[in-house]
Amino acid sequence: MPAFQIIASTLVSALGIGKQAHWAAVQSNATGLAKRRFLSTDLTTPPSYLGEVTNCEQTELPSQLQHYDCRNNRLAYLAMLSDDFIDNVSRAIRQYGPTQVGLVVGTSTSGIAATENALRHQTELAYAFTHRMTSLADFCADSLAIQGPRQVISTACSSSVKAFATAQRWLEAGLVRAVVVGGVDSLCATTFYGFSSLELVSEQLCAPLDKDRNGINIGEAGGFMLLEKASHKKADAVYLTGVGEGTDGYHAATPHPEGVGIRLAMQNALRMANVPIQDIDYLNLHGTGTQANDAAEMYGVNQLFGTCQNPCYVGSTKAFTGHTLGASGIVEAVLCQLAIEHHYIPANLNLSKLDPALPLPANLRVPTIGLAHPVRTCLSNALGFGGSNASLILQSGTLLENVA
Repeated sequence: MPAFQIIASTLVSALGIGKQAHWAAVQSNATGLAKRRFLSTDLTTPPSYLGEVTNCEQTELPSQLQHYDCRNNRLAYLAMLSDDFIDNVSRAIRQYGPTQVGLVVGTSTSGIAATENALRHQTELAYAFTHRMTSLADFCADSLAIQGPRQVISTACSSSVKAFATAQRWLEAGLVRAVVVGGVDSLCATTFYGFSSLELVSEQLCAPLDKDRNGINIGEAGGFMLLEKASHKKADAVYLTGVGEGTDGYHAATPHPEGVGIRLAMQNALRMANVPIQDIDYLNLHGTGTQANDAAEMYGVNQLFGTCQNPCYVGSTKAFTGHTLGASGIVEAVLCQLAIEHHYIPANLNLSKLDPALPLPANLRVPTIGLAHPVRTCLSNALGFGGSNASLILQSGTLLENVA
C-alpha cells in the first residue's frame, strides 16, 4: 500500500497560531468561535459566531511579496511562519532540488475579499496576485522558493482534501520527491452573504449531530503539510495512506440525501489504504451542523459502518474552528495527525441531544468531551457543493514500520 510520511505540518485558525495552540484548545474543549462581526454589512441578522483569526490584520508580507498582499495570502503566510514549516520545506529543497518539490493547495474563494474592498472603496486591484484562483499557489510557491509543479484545487468545501489526492498522484508517479499540500480560506462578504441567503448560518454556536442543529458558523484557516513518499516506515511518524474521491452530482448546494458521494469517497480511501472498516479508531466527520449535511453524511457512514462490531469514535471538529470551507480538509487532517500523536479523541462540542433521526450505527460513539484513547487510524471526510466529496486516511507509523 502507498504511504506518504508527514514530514512537517502547520495550522492557523480561530483556535490559535500553530499546532501547540490548537492542541491545547482541543484538550480544553475550548472553541475558537466568538460573536464577532468581521464585516460591516447590511444584513439584518444579529452578529454571527465566527471563527476569526485575529492576528491576520497585523501580519505583514516581506517586501518582495507585497504585490500579493491580501487577507488570504496573509493567512497563508501566518501559517507558513508557524511550526518551523518554512525551515522544513527549505531542507526538502536542499535535499531534492527546487524543481523536485511541488505544491498543491485548496481554496474556495481565494482573495476575493480584496476585490470586495476594491469595489467598496473604488480603489485599484491587483487581481492577478490576490483574487485570481492561481494567486494562492503562486504566492505560496514564491514564499517557499518552490520551483516544482504548482496547482490550486477549488471544489468548495472538499478543496483541500482533494489537494491530497493530487499530491498523492504526483508522488506515486515520481513527478516530484516531496509535495507541500494545504488549504487556505479567509473570511469575506461573499461567503457570509452566500451562506446567509441559503439560510445555513446559525445565530448560535453550531451543534453538529444535535437534534436542534440549525446551521454553520463560518470560519477561516490556513494550514499545510509537507509529504514525502516513505521508503522506510517510522513508528513515531504519521502517514497518509489513503485518499478517496466520490462524486454524485446530486444538487448544486445540497448533498445526496443517502450520502452516495461520501460513501464512495470513504470506500475508495479504505481501498487505497487497504484498511478494513473495523480498524478505524476515529472518524472525523465533515459535520457542518446543517440538517441536510449531517443527515446525508451519516446515511453514507451507516452504509459502511452499519455491520461493523468494533467500537469507533466519531465526531465533528467544526464547533472548534467554524466551517473553514476550502481549508476545512487541511484543518481536520492536522487535527487527526495530532489525535494520533497524542492518543486523544477530540470532542463533538455543543451536542446536547443526539438527533434520533440520524442513522448512527451502534458501534459508533460520539464523545461530548475529549478523552484519552489509543488512536492509530483516522478517517476524515469532506463534502463539497455539487457532490464533490473526498476522504483521507491517516495512520500511525506503529502500524506500518514492518510493512514493505
